[in-house]
Amino acid sequence: MNKDKRYEIFRRWREANPHPTTELNFSSPFELLVAVTLSAQSTDKGVNKATDVLFKVANTPQAILDLGLEGLREHIKTIGLYNNKAKNVYAACQMLVDLHGGEVPDDREALEALPGVGRKTANVVLNTAFGHPTMAVDTHIFRLSNRTGIAKGKNVVEVEKGLLRHIPKEFMVDAHHWLILHGRYICVARKPRCGACLISDLCDFKEKNL
Repeated sequence: MNKDKRYEIFRRWREANPHPTTELNFSSPFELLVAVTLSAQSTDKGVNKATDVLFKVANTPQAILDLGLEGLREHIKTIGLYNNKAKNVYAACQMLVDLHGGEVPDDREALEALPGVGRKTANVVLNTAFGHPTMAVDTHIFRLSNRTGIAKGKNVVEVEKGLLRHIPKEFMVDAHHWLILHGRYICVARKPRCGACLISDLCDFKEKNL
């Protein structure tokens, strides 16, 4: 795929959705960090249902610690893998209080040092909370990038590097959201909705479902 096609793809997405954002509910970097940590192998809808209640009770690291591990578990027990996620969130809160004054650091290394926070979660927080031009590659973006030809790679790191290299700079801050929304609702895994796709004429996918 050449740079002109890539530019037109992102131009169309921007025109259709000028201000994309995550579907996770949050009102602070900390709430976003917790929501993204809880979202692994869970739906955003399911996470929002739990955090909408949790954040009314505790939406700072210290408030989570005051709630206690058992109290946290009780609030997120509807989410898959909640036991392990509760342990990670609780331990991360302790580190945020002890090492960062209760604030979420605007720094990749510090974020990835937190329990339960890997590269993808750190990228989401850096991009969505702090406006960094980073790229969090999940299963949707990995599939979409390879299928369309925007950025091909054998693993998520290769795709991430390809996207950072090929996406025009003016689109980078919002690119993650356009990609994930397109992969989640249009370029779905089993039967892509090519007939409803804004970029079907630009995409390299040979088996279009028109």
